[in-house]
Amino acid sequence: MPAKRLRKAFLVIGLGYFGRSVARSLVRLGHEVLGVDKDMAVLDELKDELTEVVQMDATQPQALAQLSIPDFDACIVGRGTDLAESITITMLLKDLGATYVIAKAMTDLQARILERIGADRIVFPERDSGERLAHSLVSPRILDFLELAPNYSLQEITAPPLMAGKTLGELNLRREYGINVVVIKSGDHINPTPHGEDVIHAGDVLVIVGRDSDMERFLSLA
Repeated sequence: MPAKRLRKAFLVIGLGYFGRSVARSLVRLGHEVLGVDKDMAVLDELKDELTEVVQMDATQPQALAQLSIPDFDACIVGRGTDLAESITITMLLKDLGATYVIAKAMTDLQARILERIGADRIVFPERDSGERLAHSLVSPRILDFLELAPNYSLQEITAPPLMAGKTLGELNLRREYGINVVVIKSGDHINPTPHGEDVIHAGDVLVIVGRDSDMERFLSLA
């Protein structure tokens, strides 16, 4: 039986445009999201969309400690306009045992500061969409993501080990999973018109297209 993807838990602090985009995308992908913000009006807007919402000043260690931080697969700091708040929240999350912290940065200097105090990943909202971040958190094999239509997307992924040494014909991904491989990148070589006899090698990068649920089912085996 194929391994079923485990439901993951995420903490999103700061539910502005970027934070709510990440949170909504993660819920849509079938995962649990606890949203935290100081603004009750924002929480009222999102309370029926997210798993749970909490009104809190996340710069207060006693308040943040109530959230069982180590239980989350990743914590996303959606604050970015106030550097002092971003630094404080990131430091507190790491002190409280967060396994993986993603922090939003507005400038390269802010990014370097957040990295030095322990952020595991930095995102820049002007070039990193919340939806793309959500997909990469759910499946680390996803390198890039482009929504083509509701429930359909084009994704750039690293080839899962189960594909290594096999041809596209042998894998028959269209029949087995309902997805198509449209580009194969092997090192510096790009194959923009792959055929059934083309062999997938370990480390290849694939561009695949299909229904989101079908691609998630495929990537759950990786």
